Amino acid sequence: MFTLNLQKQLFAIGTLKVREIIPFMPMTQIPYSHHDVIGTVNFRNMTVPVIDMPAAIGFRRIDPSEYKDCYLIVTDCLRTVVAFMVRSIEKIIECNWRSIEAAPKSAGRDVFVTGITHFEEKIVQLLDVELLLAKIYPQYESTKIPMLTDVERERLKLLNIMLVDDSSIARKQLADALDRINIAYTVCQNGAEALTRMKELASEGSPIDLLVSDIEMPTLDGYELSFEIQSDNQLSHAYIILHTSLSSEICVDRAHQVGAHEALEKFNATELIEAMLRGAKRIEDYQKKKALA
Repeated sequence: MFTLNLQKQLFAIGTLKVREIIPFMPMTQIPYSHHDVIGTVNFRNMTVPVIDMPAAIGFRRIDPSEYKDCYLIVTDCLRTVVAFMVRSIEKIIECNWRSIEAAPKSAGRDVFVTGITHFEEKIVQLLDVELLLAKIYPQYESTKIPMLTDVERERLKLLNIMLVDDSSIARKQLADALDRINIAYTVCQNGAEALTRMKELASEGSPIDLLVSDIEMPTLDGYELSFEIQSDNQLSHAYIILHTSLSSEICVDRAHQVGAHEALEKFNATELIEAMLRGAKRIEDYQKKKALA
């Protein structure tokens, strides 16, 4: 948890995204950089850009005279290592994803808060780091869609596909990728919503065949969602692809342990579509074997 404004509001990001927390250190300016990138620091033999986090999410910019009292949160997210300057570091707390509420829809679109929890009767706002980074570093190359054959496209069209992510920018990236190849899908904002909807669709005779889900989400995370799906006979045939902004082999290993078929780092449209095609092929092969049995 950390603060960004003089009112000492509490904000947070998941520790799995954090490489290190360090006191402010002198920066080197970068000409023509994004206006919220205030310089670079040398961190463990890497040149790391520093982002004024208060300014990036719409608060007052940190004045250079205040830098010496600030901290840098070095993160590894969306395949990018950056340092976020914050006013103060509060503490690290253990928080179950089930205790994090989704941000209210009435807050509007593209807000930087992805979840809300409480600590000592104070509201803690969980920041959508992916949305923040995507606005500063648009990932043009990663959004390019691979060319599909007619057979591949039709193979995907036959499936009931669900996309699950609590980040608005991640949902848009996923949706855009499928819209561009004219593939239908259902969207959910968290694991609990997805599990409920999957059960409803299964009872209606239209179960989800292919699930693409984030790992870090409020109410029910991707690991728990995968485990619940594998434990339900009506849902367990679904091919599960977990994707995460975290750069960690641990995430991939755990994803397989809970029954996910694949785990990808966000966001690369080509890798996603290729994984979905592998899922479609596996489902098709399973259905052929079932028909012959």
